[in-house]
Amino acid sequence: MQNQYRLGIDAGGTFTDFILADRKGDVRIFKALSTPQDPTLAIRNGLKLIEEETGISAGEIVSNADLCINGTTVGLNALIQHKGAKAGLIATKGHEDSIEIRLGHKEDGYRYDPEYPPATMLVPRYLRRGVAERVISTGAVHTPLNEEDVREACRHFIREGVDSVAISFVWSVLHPEHELRAAEIVREMMPNVRLTVGSQLYPQVREYTRTSTAIVNAYLAPILTRYVEAVDGYFRSLGAKNPVRYFQSNGGLAVGSVVSDQSVYAINSGPASAPQAALYIAEPWGLKNIITVDMGGTSFDITLTRDGRANVSKNIDFLRYRIGIPMIQVETLGAGGGSIGWIDSMGLMQMGPQSAGSEPGPAAYDQGGTQPTTTDANLVLGYINPDGLVGGRLPLHTQKARDAIKARIADPLGLSVEKAAYGMFNIVNNNMVNAIRRVSVERGYDPRDFVLNCAGGATGAHITALAREMGIKRVLISKLASGLCAYGQIISDVKYNYMAPAPIRLDAVGAAQKLDGLFNGLETKGVADLTRDGFTQDRISIRRSLDMRYVGQVHECTVEIDPFALTDDVLVKLIEAFHARHEELYTYSERQSVVEIVNVESAIWGRVDRPNRMMVAPGKGAAAALEGTRPMIFDAGAVAQDVPVYSGARLGAGDKITGPAVIEEVTTTLVIEPNWQAELHESGVYLVDMIGA
Repeated sequence: MQNQYRLGIDAGGTFTDFILADRKGDVRIFKALSTPQDPTLAIRNGLKLIEEETGISAGEIVSNADLCINGTTVGLNALIQHKGAKAGLIATKGHEDSIEIRLGHKEDGYRYDPEYPPATMLVPRYLRRGVAERVISTGAVHTPLNEEDVREACRHFIREGVDSVAISFVWSVLHPEHELRAAEIVREMMPNVRLTVGSQLYPQVREYTRTSTAIVNAYLAPILTRYVEAVDGYFRSLGAKNPVRYFQSNGGLAVGSVVSDQSVYAINSGPASAPQAALYIAEPWGLKNIITVDMGGTSFDITLTRDGRANVSKNIDFLRYRIGIPMIQVETLGAGGGSIGWIDSMGLMQMGPQSAGSEPGPAAYDQGGTQPTTTDANLVLGYINPDGLVGGRLPLHTQKARDAIKARIADPLGLSVEKAAYGMFNIVNNNMVNAIRRVSVERGYDPRDFVLNCAGGATGAHITALAREMGIKRVLISKLASGLCAYGQIISDVKYNYMAPAPIRLDAVGAAQKLDGLFNGLETKGVADLTRDGFTQDRISIRRSLDMRYVGQVHECTVEIDPFALTDDVLVKLIEAFHARHEELYTYSERQSVVEIVNVESAIWGRVDRPNRMMVAPGKGAAAALEGTRPMIFDAGAVAQDVPVYSGARLGAGDKITGPAVIEEVTTTLVIEPNWQAELHESGVYLVDMIGA
């Protein structure tokens, strides 16, 4: 770190988290309520809060920061709520409806449900225009581009008030000239619209995926552009000497201009930093198999790292829209502190996915909310300090929580308030356990081979219960857990992905040389981009991947390799790596079949200096941090017992706490169930182990 500070900001559905690190190794976390109507307002409020607590002004922090990093849910929220831009599509004539045909695919779980509604089209039919042009699969032009068709499409878009335009032609990745000429015409006739060119954004074989990705990008680009301009302008007004960096779904940082042009990369920008943070805090124990769970106020996110690498997905259906670009694999469900408890038509208790969010919030917030939520249940069970959250800045009203649970859950089911609260706690836990199984068991991983890492402000109250249900014997909980994604941002690197189509059979003459040339071309461009961004050669690293399949297969799988010269001899090793990957995914390989490449990709990182790791002074014994006791409930009998409560601020390195117990950090509460023991490490991480495991 060349300057005094580094600032990470992660905007969630309920809270916006701030991590401030300085050169001395002091790392502090702050929280402000999110402001969905104006996301930049939460940033202003958070910096004001930092000034109140530290005496350091926003201008002093920003003007003396080497990096200010922002992870945002602006794009995600727009996609969820269908509040993106009014976008138009210019497609090859006859292919205007490919995004509605969707390859004839229905999402998993609904394939045989005739009543499952179709996805809402981000570009309605009347804003999809076909133009005469055709390139065939060899890259040869079959039908030249009809420029008048493009001009007529632009005239139609102007009449309809279109804000953003996507262009995607069938074989544009092999012959992009038609798309590029169409883009020139759009810029000439509609100079103020945001423009997305499919062959530039996602230059990969597969027309439907490329078109859908381009549409999602066009739908979000004006919103992300306005957001980036507002944030960049605000930070410049505070004296920022370096551009704000934004976190991307691929797990790396980018400048605002990249996020504006490639807005699709910002969809899952918040939780995508969790794997990096998890690996960093697990480093002292050499742990590389980690499941990270992040429960905030609105959602529950799960990411998995195996052998030190996060799972990365491409060509996935995200919120019912096909997105091709590489994204850190995040499983998300509606289970957070604000998840609402309700009774279904069969008289069964349910939790979520509806959320009270930050406005009005749980009933206990006393901001107008009347629905019982997870937070209300945890308060009734005694897990949360009734004096309030975030160090008491967010007061809680226990009676409001009890009243909401009584009226909506307990009385209708004939239960006591305590039993109803414990039922709510268990149901939301079961929902989260099922989601953890989807990223582990259903993908061939035994969760017992992993440690469970705690992230998010609400997770600490549930973490040992989740581990117990999954059979996981070890849990990691950082003192920064409630802002772990913001922390992951400040220790992450700049990352860009460069892609190219590569329809190459590996038994063809010259296949190795052609592949080598493709990779070298991508990487030359990537290194040049990062060099302009201020990175020297020794701080740039590269990782390659290839989408490969057996000739005749419909779907391909991705094989990752290190950068090296591709020769005919090396191709043999590459083919073997594909066979091994195919066996890992599908339990068999066809070594007698010819292998072909479909697409290639180079991920290129610019390594950023990391701030010093948090250090905790040696402790004086857990007894010195004892705050008192509080009645808590740990079983379905709903009989409360007095449980010790410890101040996390007064615990030191080496202090051990045996459950049942509660540790109260400023921004989160850690519930240590019976038969678990927590020990605080000097790095500020609680190592929580099942006793006797």
